[in-house]
Amino acid sequence: MTKHAPYRPPQGRQPLPRSFKDFTPAKHFNPRTFFREMIWKALLTRRTGQSQRPAFPKLTFGQVAVTWIGHASFLLQFTDLNVLIDPNFANWLFLLKRIKRSGLKIKDLPPIDVVLLTHAHFDHFHKPTLRRLPHPKIGIMPWGVGDLAYNLGFGRVVELDWWESFCQRDWKVTLTPSKHWGARVLRDHQRGYGGFVLEHQGRHIYHAGDSAYFDGFKEIRKACRPEIALLPIGAYHPESFRHMHMGPDEAIKAFKDLHARWLVPMHYGTFRLSFEDLDEPPRWLRQLAAQEGLTHKVRMLEEGVPQVF
Repeated sequence: MTKHAPYRPPQGRQPLPRSFKDFTPAKHFNPRTFFREMIWKALLTRRTGQSQRPAFPKLTFGQVAVTWIGHASFLLQFTDLNVLIDPNFANWLFLLKRIKRSGLKIKDLPPIDVVLLTHAHFDHFHKPTLRRLPHPKIGIMPWGVGDLAYNLGFGRVVELDWWESFCQRDWKVTLTPSKHWGARVLRDHQRGYGGFVLEHQGRHIYHAGDSAYFDGFKEIRKACRPEIALLPIGAYHPESFRHMHMGPDEAIKAFKDLHARWLVPMHYGTFRLSFEDLDEPPRWLRQLAAQEGLTHKVRMLEEGVPQVF
């Protein structure tokens, strides 16, 4: 594996938006369009899905159960380790309505050892959810995010730079680069962002966080050799959104760069964060996977139903 020295991207490399129009140079994001596409259409959409009764499988050493909770939220389970990634159980994010219910209820979660938080955006770092968790032992997040996590019940808060790792017992978490941005509000540009690779019991699971497509996926392959890739496929239209998110076409390209064994899609169908139809990302991904001969490598998870790898 290639080893990288930990670092942070220089400030200004990925400039923060100063207004809605900075997201979309074509001015798709004027206030009227924003309200119609993001708020009004979601309000008119009936919330679907239901929280599942947990049926967590009995695992043997080396097996990992992956449960998609919805959006970018996952529960990873080993025989001796339970990990939550970007947990968000909210039905509302300010004015944004959750279109599909979370796959699990917080009260049905197993005891959580570690929570991984990829960045400080409200749909990934959801304070009300974190406060309701049954006091996880460790919270791991990028540089500059830790101040948001204090008084949320963590026994320990760990900040990492890109390519920096945290190890405990026989598991390791590495923060990997991404093409996104980390500010929670427009002025706190000091906050970091990225993805995570979790290594345990011989398995390597990669969660990309939020990211546009970039050449860094090839470096992640060389450095971490991920086996299971949890990749975002939604919030890519209008075209200018691809500066910070991937569509299914670029997720397939990233998957090939990573040389992973399985692609598990995420970041679609839960909140209306862009202009494409909510059912378009999974439909397009299935079509592309069939064209590329990758159907057997794509695992479309149902919210709340564990899949053993």
